Amino acid sequence: MRAIVFFDLPNVFSIDRKNYLKFRNYLTKEGFIMLQESVYSKLIMNKQQSDLLIKRLEKNSPKKGIIQVLIITEKQYSNIQYIIGKTNTKIINSEDRLIVL
Repeated sequence: MRAIVFFDLPNVFSIDRKNYLKFRNYLTKEGFIMLQESVYSKLIMNKQQSDLLIKRLEKNSPKKGIIQVLIITEKQYSNIQYIIGKTNTKIINSEDRLIVL
C-alpha cells in the first residue's frame, strides 16, 4: 500500500513558514519522499500501519491549512501516467524489501 499526503499550508507570515517547514521536515523524517511540491508518498505495509500513520500526521500537523491523505494499493500507484516529465530514478522507490538476519 502507499500513503500519499497532499498539503496546502499558509506561507505568508513567518510563523506560517516555520510551521510549513516543520511539517515538511517531519514528513521526510517519517520516510516520505517528495513526488511534487506539497505532495509526498510513503510505502506502508497494512491497514494498521496506515491508521497509526494518520494519527501521527494529525499529531504533527499545523493548525492552519489543508492536509489530505490518500491510501492506495501499489498496483494503483504503479498506474501513474506521466504527461510531462518522468520519474526520478535516483530514488529507490519500490516495494522490494531488504531483510537482514
